[in-house]
Formats: sequence, structure tokens, C-alpha cells
Amino acid sequence: MGFEYFRNRQHAGRVLAQELAIYAVRPDVIVLALPRGGMPVAYEVAQALQAPLDVLVVRKLGVPGLEEYAMGAIASGGEQVLDAELVRELGIGARAVDEVVSNEQRELERRERTYRGDRPAPDLAGRIVILVDDGLATGATMRVAVRAVRRQEAARVVVAAPVASPEACALLHGEADDVVCAEIPDSFLGVGRWYLDFSQTSDEEVCRLLEEASRPATRSTKKTRSTPSRTRAS
Repeated sequence: MGFEYFRNRQHAGRVLAQELAIYAVRPDVIVLALPRGGMPVAYEVAQALQAPLDVLVVRKLGVPGLEEYAMGAIASGGEQVLDAELVRELGIGARAVDEVVSNEQRELERRERTYRGDRPAPDLAGRIVILVDDGLATGATMRVAVRAVRRQEAARVVVAAPVASPEACALLHGEADDVVCAEIPDSFLGVGRWYLDFSQTSDEEVCRLLEEASRPATRSTKKTRSTPSRTRAS
């Protein structure tokens, strides 16, 4: 049977959680969302796995004038990835690159303050970290997220998304310890293509879900059964 579209990010998160059942009810697991779109997905995953939820802010470095086209990414903690070959091919000067990095760094810091406030970042050393986004197109932002978590000495880094391109999965397979995707369509055509509702996630929703996840009563008391992964790159 072919892939039936996700109704919304919440539905996608519940589907993805089934693929991650082997990580359920473990004290060393933490789920990190890539906000904003990854948060509703990650919330459902964290609830199902009975794991704590936090955020890792990542910003794409868009090509000047073609901002949706990534030439790299930055993440919390100072991690940066830049596609030097692409920058050379497009003739993007160092000053232009620096300007993009500076602008995105300011937005990253704004989001950090908005989502975290005075709350300290979680200690990832020795933990299994599940990085969740709502989809993986090029894999550029998730790649820098993986590297940022590696710098914090995580024991295992798991990339998870409801839908991903084959190219993104191949790229991240070389970066993460495990790559779990519910669907990997051959004809990808963008993340939003696979959602019936792909409306924008707000800062307010990110903050609300973080607050809800911090309440012990919101954690599910039912254990997630381990089920075979239907579509998995690992």
C-alpha cells in the first residue's frame, strides 16, 4: 500500500514514535526538537517514549537572494556547517556569507531566549539523544544538529523524522548512529508535500508544548510496544 499523507504534525509524531519504540522507557533517552516545525512531532514522540523533551535551535544559512536554498546551517553551541564548494560555485563572497551567518545567529539567540528563558540547556553527556524534525529535505540543518550534539559527548545520536528524501537519509547515515524515518518516498518534492496540514508552528506553540512536557502528569503511563520499523535507514 502506498504512503497515505500525514494529517498534521501531531499525527506524524505518533506514527514516528512507533518506529522508535526500542527507545521507550529508558532513563538515558532525551528527545530534542528542531523548532519550530519539529516541536509538535517531537512532543508526540517524547510522550510515547516517556522521555524528557527539549529543543536544539538550528538555523539554515540561505543563499543570498535564494534564501530557501541552503548553503549551510548553524546550531546552538556554536556549531556551523558550510558548503564551501557550493559557495565557490555560486561566487558568494566572504562578506556576504558573514552577513548571513550574523543575521541567523541573532535569530538563533532570540529563539533560544524565547524557548528556554533562564532554564539551562540539558546535559547530553552519556545520553541517547533523539533529534526530531518534521521532515528532512537536504539534511543540512539536521547535519549540524548532529554535530552539535556530538560535541556534547552524547553516547548515541538518533535522527528521526516522519518523512525524508533518500539523499538526506544517505547523508545523515554517515553522521548519526541511527536514522529512523517513517517514510522515504522516491519522489520527495519537499516536506510539506506529505502533510495535509502543514501550517506554520508558532513560537507560542513551541513554548506551550515545552511547558506541557515538563509536567510529569503529561507523560503517558503506557509502555510503548516494540514494533518492527517499516522504513528505516540505520
